[in-house]
Amino acid sequence: MSLLQTALHAWHQSHGAKMVEFGGWDMPIQYTAITPEHHAVRKSAGLFDIAHMGRLKFTGPDAERFLNHITTNAVSALQPGQIQYSLVTNETGGVLDDVLVYRMADHHMLVVNASNRLKILEWIEKQRVDFDFQLTDLTPTWFMLAIQGPLAVKLLLPLVTAEISALTYYWAVETQIMGHTGIVSRTGYTGEDGFEVMLPAEHGVALWEALFNSGKDAGLLPAGLGCRDTLRLEAAMPLYGHELNETVDPFTAGLAFAVKLDKGPFIGRDALVQAKANTARPKRVGLELVIKRIAREGTDVFAADGRKVGQVTSGTASPTLDKSIAMAYVSADTASPGTALEVDIRGQRVAATVVKLPFYKRVAGAT
Repeated sequence: MSLLQTALHAWHQSHGAKMVEFGGWDMPIQYTAITPEHHAVRKSAGLFDIAHMGRLKFTGPDAERFLNHITTNAVSALQPGQIQYSLVTNETGGVLDDVLVYRMADHHMLVVNASNRLKILEWIEKQRVDFDFQLTDLTPTWFMLAIQGPLAVKLLLPLVTAEISALTYYWAVETQIMGHTGIVSRTGYTGEDGFEVMLPAEHGVALWEALFNSGKDAGLLPAGLGCRDTLRLEAAMPLYGHELNETVDPFTAGLAFAVKLDKGPFIGRDALVQAKANTARPKRVGLELVIKRIAREGTDVFAADGRKVGQVTSGTASPTLDKSIAMAYVSADTASPGTALEVDIRGQRVAATVVKLPFYKRVAGAT
């Protein structure tokens, strides 16, 4: 089966991007190298093609009620323009996907992971009985990019009519973007300030090139999936298929803030009540290794007494911190910050310490 392509596919190829399959799409993993792209985001700005992510538009009288039914957060609490992080869970409380729910003036939108779009569409069709709403999959016809980093506001502001510098985190605005109607949200997956921008796909290349040309002399770089992963890991943001899957519940994943058990019935609620009450469940933690070898996904974690207590879900060499870091699920009795553990890297036990998440946090107001 041929891979899907975003509107920027030809641009990526002409600018030397290394392309890989991701969630059924042909996407850039890097242009030159992951580390300089990572540093560009932390110090100036990075430009990401994220048009592979699913954008599902909901309209109709029951749109809000349905989204409240299939997600864990309280959709009914959203004000127009507000966004919330949420989870779609199955009947046993396992995570089908982590999502963003947008409430706009005349519709709602669900932004889902590329690898889960078809699964979520099927789940919606299965659950929509007795709900009156219309669903439009905007993924093929709309483009989406992220501009992330300290220069994001300065570079995007001249291209939109809305006063986006006043937009607060997890809020969005419908605005004119280079003369075309679209949506700008103050969201991202890097731990930096920045925006995600949606507009019709035929205008995606023009917006991308305008941002690229205005920012390249100030240090902006196009950035691929490689540094998107190192950035999100430093910020301790979970990645579906690593920290999240259908056997992990939101409480184990440390995402209790996105579950509103008191909002009324929703799919998975009864199971999540039990999961919350289970204080012996494993916990997602951060690990810092004493050496710079990488503890990759699947690496076993051991306590000081030799017991196997967990497993790494994501690991990398942190460009910002110049340390080897990882996230892991470990037993509750070994999850406290400061706990000494070991990871088994190809038969060698390497000392690691449990640390408080996130590994990296942007200083508020930093530019």
